[in-house]
Amino acid sequence: MQPPVAAKRPHTLKKHGDVRLDDYYWLRDRDNPDVAAYLEAENAYLRESMRHTAQIEQRLFDEIKARIKQTDVSVPAREGEFLYYWRYEDEREYRIYCRTPIDGEDEEVVLDVNTVAEGHEFCDVAGRRVSPSQQTLAYVVDTIGRRQYAVRFRDLVSGTELSDVIPDVTSNVAWANDSQTLFYARQDPTTLRSYQIFRHRLGCDTAEDELVYEETDETFSCTVGNSRSKRYLLIASFQTVSTEYRYLDADDPTGQFAVFLTRAREHEYELEHFRGRFYILTNAGAKNFRLLETDETRPERRHWCEVIPHRDDVLLESFEMFRDHLVVVERHEGLTRLRIHPWSGDGDHQVDFDEPAYHAYTETNRESETPVLRFGYSSLTTPVSIYDYDMVTRQRVLLKRDEVLGDFDPSRYQSERINATASDGTLVPISLVFRRGIERDGTNPLLLHGYGSYGISTEATFRSSLLSLLDRGFTFAIAHVRGGEELGRRWYEDGKLLKKTNTFTDFIACAEHLIAECYTASDRLYAIGGSAGGLLMGAIINMRPDLFHGVVSDVPFVDVVTTMLDQSIPLTTGEYDEWGNPNEKHYYAYMRSYSPYDNVTATPRPHLLVMTGFHDSQVQYWEPAKWVAKLRACKVDDRRLLLRTNMEAGHGGASGRYKQYRDTALQYAFLLDLAGFSR
Repeated sequence: MQPPVAAKRPHTLKKHGDVRLDDYYWLRDRDNPDVAAYLEAENAYLRESMRHTAQIEQRLFDEIKARIKQTDVSVPAREGEFLYYWRYEDEREYRIYCRTPIDGEDEEVVLDVNTVAEGHEFCDVAGRRVSPSQQTLAYVVDTIGRRQYAVRFRDLVSGTELSDVIPDVTSNVAWANDSQTLFYARQDPTTLRSYQIFRHRLGCDTAEDELVYEETDETFSCTVGNSRSKRYLLIASFQTVSTEYRYLDADDPTGQFAVFLTRAREHEYELEHFRGRFYILTNAGAKNFRLLETDETRPERRHWCEVIPHRDDVLLESFEMFRDHLVVVERHEGLTRLRIHPWSGDGDHQVDFDEPAYHAYTETNRESETPVLRFGYSSLTTPVSIYDYDMVTRQRVLLKRDEVLGDFDPSRYQSERINATASDGTLVPISLVFRRGIERDGTNPLLLHGYGSYGISTEATFRSSLLSLLDRGFTFAIAHVRGGEELGRRWYEDGKLLKKTNTFTDFIACAEHLIAECYTASDRLYAIGGSAGGLLMGAIINMRPDLFHGVVSDVPFVDVVTTMLDQSIPLTTGEYDEWGNPNEKHYYAYMRSYSPYDNVTATPRPHLLVMTGFHDSQVQYWEPAKWVAKLRACKVDDRRLLLRTNMEAGHGGASGRYKQYRDTALQYAFLLDLAGFSR
């Protein structure tokens, strides 16, 4: 079967005296039947090209699914007079959210998402919030995949749906303390920027809901939530380098929100409230953030007092407050730490973990009048584990560890943490996992994952699906490149704006180091990344097409210049401080120098599998579609170039517990076939 050839319909783009000719600009028109026809032709070509891998793809899906405990239940978490949890039933795709009274055993089904999903190929239920009275559930539903939701309400006493439905909103909702008033965020219908906060009273016409706040700066978005104390409602306006909070007594939902601290460029802060005091996590004079506090009656900045100081080598990420203890989540040398600070007396300590690469995090802790911290832990060899930790006795109790069915034994696998040296001498961490006993002789296939944007750290966590690669001899590695926040705020800042190419050269340095240390060889090396990680994939195959044998690029952000010049596209204006504003010439020139779509040339490239979703609201489907069309037009080798568009999904791919693994099985079949595995 011959690959589809997208028609060339030249479109001229001009900026700063630079002229770009885009032959595939027409693919942006999602209502054009020629666009759907082209995407379906690419899907048909992929199916035909991978017909010979159909059996191993099905085998992979079956074994991934077989490792999952079909009937499963989460650890119950107390909130008020109930224990809340979710469970899965055999062969059903979605969670069933439940609760039981503290003093009883009868289960109440709060929401069965399988029922909500009936009749829909895609279903995402998010923003579930039970009212303070615990009698009403507000939940939001997206059945398209574009993250445009509708708020629905459920009477938990009678189990019936209320007539109130609020369409075309975000997943962000918050209750006032009267259990009758809900605040929610609405997005711009074109850009999907969350910019308005409305107030709705149960039983009232949603068309008459009152606008309580509008964010007029197009570089900012806004959300609404509750403080941990439930005393205040908080509206956060935020963009990449600036934050502003407003607060309102949650007992007075018709009142006016007051500004806590006016926004200032380069000042980011988070606000919380507990036991009559406001707590402020701020980067003012503290690149890695510090924690301050003030009495709720004196919120002015001059009254703020320091609780946790700034440290050059430790990033303060988040915090939780309990009656007798403050818990902070911090990051040191790339790894998360949980540190316990008693409000009074001695006993400051951290929770210890003994693996070379792992991720620890605070779990659901809705009740503050307790000495027990619930936290989660996972590593490349340890499935997600939920613990209760007594902050006084320092004893931890394992409540649940995700069960991996079959013959899984963690002792069969080995994890390591090593460093590569980047082109400027910077040490870049790499986390690895492989099956014990394999020889490090350069003959093993290796899959290298990367992201490196938005200050999002890539955690070394367990995924049972990866066993399908590890058990066939693959090594899996994570390149903790600049642009993430693994090594503190500076690590992020050194991988964005006019330093963005550090992300790409770091990844290349990691790949070269893994080859030099005989973990793999160039003809056995594969790379994978999604979204901004898909940009990374596009950049590296332009910069070093000889270094990788195959690449998987998922929902890739590859048409950087055109997207960042289009203010009608979701995310654009709010990300000028991440990528730069190409309306300014120096930013335009810099991003044009690395934008994968703008730097396609006629040169041999690795085998490439590209995946996208037609309803993607974050990286529009046309970016990967245009990229593949241009790559195919410039093709000078016989390596595979495949595009798969999920016509029923968005940025996160297919919904459902099992359907998501269809994509995973496809990716693994592609990689295993290239690596010479037939089973």
